[in-house]
Amino acid sequence: MIDANRLAVVQLIVFDFDGVFTDNTVYVTQDGIESVRCWRSDGLGLTRLRSAGVKLLIVSTENNPVVTARATKLRLPCKQGIDDKAEAVLLSCREFGVTPERTMFVGNDINDIPAFAVVGLPVAVADAHPDVDLHVIWRTKRPGGFGAVREICDAVFNAGRLDNGRDNHG
Repeated sequence: MIDANRLAVVQLIVFDFDGVFTDNTVYVTQDGIESVRCWRSDGLGLTRLRSAGVKLLIVSTENNPVVTARATKLRLPCKQGIDDKAEAVLLSCREFGVTPERTMFVGNDINDIPAFAVVGLPVAVADAHPDVDLHVIWRTKRPGGFGAVREICDAVFNAGRLDNGRDNHG
């Protein structure tokens, strides 16, 4: 677990989608329609963080209606079809008025390494590819699609509450 003082300064969390919100499994019907499996309680954690003033965003390499549907359900802004996640994260920091040092990026695979490098809090889910280990400061206990997003939300929310009353989220 990462130190609560580091989590208390988080103002923006940028999430990869596949392998973070999902267990990295995709179901494909004979008609080519894709579906994924997500963890329902992630939504409650995201809602609580949003109410605390933390800004949230999904950035995905995929351009997929499944990502759009889940992001809409969770009321999260979403950028899809992103080849350069590091550039997208830095642009999002400017758009949200948040410094990269107060930004967390959550990913699970080697294409996330450049984004890990540009934020103050690079985080991987428990079942992330081993090559990301040198690029993150925290690996969740829960795997992607099985509560990793909720674990992150709860940790950031609780760190903000324990921070002696300072308003670090807003």
